[in-house]
Amino acid sequence: MSIARTSPGTVQPDTHPRLCVEPLLDPREPLAEVAADGADVVRGLNQAQKTLPPRYFYDDHGSKLFEQICALPEYYLTRTETAILESQALDIARTTGECELAELGSGSATKIRLLLDAHRELGQALRFLPIDVNAGILESSARELLGLYPQLTVHGLVGTFELALERLPATVLPTRALCFLGSTLGNLTPAECDVFFTQVAAALKPGEYFLLGVDLHKSTTLLEAAYNDSAGITAEFNLNILHHLNTRFEGNFDLGQFEHIAFYNEALQQVEIYLENHRAQTVALRRLDLTVHIEAGERILTEISRKFDLSRLGAELAAKSLQPVKTWTDTNQWFGLILCRRQ
Repeated sequence: MSIARTSPGTVQPDTHPRLCVEPLLDPREPLAEVAADGADVVRGLNQAQKTLPPRYFYDDHGSKLFEQICALPEYYLTRTETAILESQALDIARTTGECELAELGSGSATKIRLLLDAHRELGQALRFLPIDVNAGILESSARELLGLYPQLTVHGLVGTFELALERLPATVLPTRALCFLGSTLGNLTPAECDVFFTQVAAALKPGEYFLLGVDLHKSTTLLEAAYNDSAGITAEFNLNILHHLNTRFEGNFDLGQFEHIAFYNEALQQVEIYLENHRAQTVALRRLDLTVHIEAGERILTEISRKFDLSRLGAELAAKSLQPVKTWTDTNQWFGLILCRRQ
């Protein structure tokens, strides 16, 4: 659901012989980290249409809420993508051959297990590079994987996608497959998507792979239900971004005055998610030296979730030297996986 995850947790020194966790931001420099993380908040809240970067959804509580969202009956994305991976993982592994798997926004690393299983079934070596800015969930999921796969080695990168793509470690296995699942791509505007594909292409060597999972355009009713679940978990997840900002940057957002709003903009083919303020308030984020006034009825855009056409997306990828090799969808044509090879 979200492009990147921010949690300032410090990685504890690990003692597992098959685990390396590399922080890309120096935890001893909190001011530099705040500057790097907070500049986008200042920028977003100073726009005419106020926005917040969706990566701030993911403190520890936000990460747990997102895991709950993935299990909701209305939220078809996770189970549909998982079903495709379950049926096609062996085909993917045979196509790429023996390769190390890297995953942007690895989180609990649930789906990657399907690919690890496929490579293990084919008798191939196992190496995984989880990439996430939530240090705690990265290390805990990595340790769980090491218990499940005795031959697996893990090199985790704690940081933003941009930093990780610039600093991927040298490939150990014959090739690499970079995975970007969950339709997290949908959180990017078309311009941001163009930049992201350029970064991916620059991070991969010719012959390496990019596996992309994307949500497809479908009925408004189905889409809006997925982001307005009856249990209210998505609303709680949305409001948690303000709680995270209050904690992280010494803020005073009054969460009780905000309401979760989500709808499908069919013209732009994107779900738009807002927090609507019910009573005028002046918010200060002391660690960012920021004060902003929010009018009654004013909305803060916290996320977009674009929906895609596979043929059009394939052409965009090919234009960036990421040539689609195979494409898979479910029987309802709700979700798609595209495996590309760097030219």
